[in-house]
Amino acid sequence: MKVAFYGHARQYHNLKADLDAAISAVLESEQYVLGPTLKRFEGELAAYFGSRHAIGLNSGTDALWLPLLALGIGPGDEVITTPNTFFATAEGIWFTGATVVLVDCDADTKCLDPDLLEAAIGPRTKAIMPVHLYGQCAPMDKIAAVARRHGLAIIEDNAQAVDAAGDTFRIGELSDAVGTSFIIQKNLGTFGDGGAVVTDRDDIDTVVRRLRNHGSPARSKHSMGYNSRLDDIHAGVLSVKLKHITAWSDQRRAIAAKYSAALADCQGVLKLPVERPGYRHVYHLYVVETLNGKRDELLACLNAAGIDAKCHYPITIHQQDGYPWGKQARIVGSVANAEWNAANCVSLPMFPELRDDEVDYVIEQTVAWCRANG
Repeated sequence: MKVAFYGHARQYHNLKADLDAAISAVLESEQYVLGPTLKRFEGELAAYFGSRHAIGLNSGTDALWLPLLALGIGPGDEVITTPNTFFATAEGIWFTGATVVLVDCDADTKCLDPDLLEAAIGPRTKAIMPVHLYGQCAPMDKIAAVARRHGLAIIEDNAQAVDAAGDTFRIGELSDAVGTSFIIQKNLGTFGDGGAVVTDRDDIDTVVRRLRNHGSPARSKHSMGYNSRLDDIHAGVLSVKLKHITAWSDQRRAIAAKYSAALADCQGVLKLPVERPGYRHVYHLYVVETLNGKRDELLACLNAAGIDAKCHYPITIHQQDGYPWGKQARIVGSVANAEWNAANCVSLPMFPELRDDEVDYVIEQTVAWCRANG
């Protein structure tokens, strides 16, 4: 049996009539950039998040970078984040000229450990960028409490966690802005790339809207800015898909529960995902960690069996070739948890259109490997 990691074509065929109609409507409108379809989707997205503003951009990377610029963060400033994330988290900070400050993740949830923030804050610290990794919220209540004590801004990296929530908070409620990615493999993804900033702050909304369109407040008027616009075809696709995001998240959670129940006997060999009590984890990824140092062997075994398992992210930010040692980056304390996560993580197939027989096959092959390597 072959089990894919992504189900893009299945999702398209399930929604084909609605998606084709949405794309056709944009094509017939002749308004493809900053048109009415984008405006409508921005309103829908803001309402979904319970926020006042949503600004469509061309990538999730820009959705982290541009709100930092809107907050005036630049050279000489520092932004705290965590090293076990996609490289774009750090890039968004570096694009402003600011310094990335890395602190470790929690050993269980893999999200930023709020107990390590105080030691990382200095006179140049201006913001914290927590990552909602794999689909689980970082502990925003604790992070926000630290930020308030020190007068720091918060930009949430929400590339992987649309529809997630904490036990007492929703995404965006305790921060200045949220950056979200719409690249196709995300839980809410378009047929290509895209992103958005969601915020309650009028000033961030105004500046990001100008920055995404060459600094333009009105047609033919420009200051310095960039070209970072979510086009209307992508907005039309996302508008259709947004209506299904809660049902898809529920299905991801059901698949994750099946994985966890069936793999419970493997816990001497694998560490399974830990979901914080009361949180809504939406399982963008279902990530296990090998406890015997044989991550590559497990991955090779699953791949040989036709299962397209992957690793997210096998190289931490500070272990990447592009990490600017001694320039715009520093590490505070040990980052052993992040390094362990990177060295031992395996992502099992996870998308809402996975069939029961496919999930069963992934479980069967994973359990067999664990028994042979326990």
